Amino acid sequence: MDYGPVSAKELRLLQLKRLRATLDHAYANAPFYREAFDRHGVTPGDLRDLSDLQRFPFTGKADLRANYPFGMFATPMEQVARIHASSGTTGKPTVVGYTAEDIRIWSSLVARSLHAAGVRPGMKVHVAYGYGLFTGGLGAHYGAEALGCTVIPMSGGQTERQVQLICDFQPDAIMVTPSYMLALLDEFRRQGLDPRASSLRFGIFGAEPWTEAMRREIETGFDLCATDIYGLSEVMGPGVAQEFAGDGMPTIWEDHFLPEIVDPETGQPLPDGEEGELVFTSLTKQALPIIRYRTRDLTRLMSGSRTPMRRMAKITGRSDDMLIIRGVNLFPTQIEEQILACPALAPHFLIELTRPARMDEVTVFVEGRAGADPGTCAEQGRLLAHRVKEATGISLRVEIRPSGALERSAGKAVRVRDLRQGAAT
Repeated sequence: MDYGPVSAKELRLLQLKRLRATLDHAYANAPFYREAFDRHGVTPGDLRDLSDLQRFPFTGKADLRANYPFGMFATPMEQVARIHASSGTTGKPTVVGYTAEDIRIWSSLVARSLHAAGVRPGMKVHVAYGYGLFTGGLGAHYGAEALGCTVIPMSGGQTERQVQLICDFQPDAIMVTPSYMLALLDEFRRQGLDPRASSLRFGIFGAEPWTEAMRREIETGFDLCATDIYGLSEVMGPGVAQEFAGDGMPTIWEDHFLPEIVDPETGQPLPDGEEGELVFTSLTKQALPIIRYRTRDLTRLMSGSRTPMRRMAKITGRSDDMLIIRGVNLFPTQIEEQILACPALAPHFLIELTRPARMDEVTVFVEGRAGADPGTCAEQGRLLAHRVKEATGISLRVEIRPSGALERSAGKAVRVRDLRQGAAT
């Protein structure tokens, strides 16, 4: 498998060549970028070194929404082979386009990602990401086919049938959100099946932040190797970065995407190793080149291990998902980590925020594990509240729900219900 340049020098030279071409293409063909560069007082010719990218303006999700639907495209529509879009649950969706060459490169990068995870040609891959405008399903599908795998295009939902087909079709690998993989784990056990006896050997999970505790839950439950795939539609889709099996951090495919870390508040660049907001510039995209896109994902850039390309630490949260409770910052993954430290509690939870008077109040609804003693669950609920208080300084109330009581999502898990006055629900 080709993992790109074999030396740091070769990588930097390739990045500079592709970055110059990307800036030229965006400036010449995307009116948004021409106007943004002009306002900022820069032109593509100002890029002489990779560090000069910091002189160029950021792109944000608001820019894509303001140019809805096709105002960010840099190729004529007759050259756009496919369109994807976000769900648009908080406003207009963000729309992204792909030329045939964009799709070929995307497929090759997902194939590279699957190979890094341990998947090999000839294996069967069960795709349980949603198909349609969401990039997950078709991105995974085309990548698995490009690697030479047999694809089972199940899509999301129909949990009972998912388990049936896994048992009947005997796939080697599964691609799905980690939260839905836990729902499949519950369904195996509900049906009296041993998930560790399934054919699954590799799990490639993405589309939402997940903790090391969740990784252990999945790997122990299914006896498989769980790896992290990272991507977002505005940059490409799944396959922007992928964890090599056993490595612990996804490697960013830096021959196609140039990453930066910036201070979420000031936008100032931060050195490798410091946590901040992840920013991406595409290096090979045609239909929708993206320049310094602010992902809102919080992570750190670390040195490479298997390749000269850098790795990214696990996403700790999103700057726009951060909850501010009585002046204290809280991420849902911090709650999840503490829940998974309580053996009688299941990793299915909902954080509800209310403001009945002048102060924010937090209630965590969490399921007890199937068959767990109710008294033990109640005791561990009290322990959970204590541990969250110790870790974050936030006092909260924990309510235990029976196994299966909380709604499951076939896509990205919904972890927060904000009922405070003026907040989105």
